Amino acid sequence: MANHKSALKRIRSNEKRRVLNKYQHKTTRNAIKRLRELTDAKEAQALLPSVNSMIDKLAKKNVIHSNKAGNLKSNLAKHVATL
Repeated sequence: MANHKSALKRIRSNEKRRVLNKYQHKTTRNAIKRLRELTDAKEAQALLPSVNSMIDKLAKKNVIHSNKAGNLKSNLAKHVATL
């Protein structure tokens, strides 16, 4: 167990951050899955910017790697273009 006040605070803040990151990451994954399942081009075009924004936010906060974010965005754009 931690011996210092700062270490105890770090444990608390890490747990809060972990839960928030997990929520945001899961929400983004669900949005990506929903976008990939769409068959209507107009709906997909409307949803793509918000999904891209979610992916960018995860990359900015280092929840996912920036290269992974780029790959996801590229593949989703290609998917939407083929609809």
